[in-house]
Formats: sequence, C-alpha cells, structure tokens
Amino acid sequence: MDYPYLAGWALAILLMLAGFAGNLLPLLPAVPLLLAGCLLGAWLDDFERVGWAWLAALGLIGVLMMLVDLVAGAWGAGKVGASRQAVLGATLGTLVGILFGIPGLIFGPFVGAVLGELTVRNDALHAGKVGLGTWLGILLGTVFKLSLSLLMVGLFALAYWW
Repeated sequence: MDYPYLAGWALAILLMLAGFAGNLLPLLPAVPLLLAGCLLGAWLDDFERVGWAWLAALGLIGVLMMLVDLVAGAWGAGKVGASRQAVLGATLGTLVGILFGIPGLIFGPFVGAVLGELTVRNDALHAGKVGLGTWLGILLGTVFKLSLSLLMVGLFALAYWW
C-alpha cells in the first residue's frame, strides 16, 4: 500500500471539501482551496489525466467564482438603493454572524445591512428593504458559487476518470 499517495489524495479531497465550506464560511478562501485540491490531485497523477488545459479551465471557473463573490452582495444592495454603509454593515454582519453558527450566517448580513443603512437614513422601511435586497444578493451569489464549485469538482472528476 502506498501510504504517501493515499495521504496525498486524502489531503486533496480535504482541500476540496474545505473549498466547498468556504462558499458558506467567509473566512475560508473557497477558490484557492478548491484549486489547491485539484492541483494536488493532478500532481499526484503526474498531470497525466488532469493536464494543464483542464487546470486552466478550472482556474477560469475560479476567477468567475471570485467575481460572483465580489458582485453578488453589492448587486442586491444596489438594486434597492443601499448606501456604502449598508454594504459595509452586511460584510461586518457576516463576520460577526460566524460566531453564531448557521443562524448568524443567515441573519448577520441582513441585520448588518439594516443597521448600516440606518446610520445614513433614519427610515426603518427603507433599511429593511436594503437589508432584504443585500441578503438576497448574497444568497443568490452563494448558490451560484456552490454551483460553480460543483462544476469545478465535476470537471476534475471527468478529466480524471475519462
């Protein structure tokens, strides 16, 4: 049994799983972890099954994931006229929300956006709309990033076993 080879694959799979988790947990860098797992898996096979062309395609998907991450929350916030403080509040709400587990990750961006907007405009109804728009943008972005993550791993598996 080739234990270093098995340990390498265990690490590659662990990196990919951590990359998936990074789509939900903002402190884990999803794209670098996913790409590191794919690169390690390709390296373990001497790039015979998953070559540089496949890795370049996976890298492009990774770039798209990062763009989605940057744009999604701001897009949702922009659709409802959010201020910069609301976007900053949503970001801080996400980071604080991590401390409260899944409920914090769900409600933190909303609460942060609402509080941020209230510092600019003392209108609770507008702030609520901003919070909801920001939250929906983040939610749609997360779903899209998870889909792209599945695409990355699926393409890696296709290249490896095809």
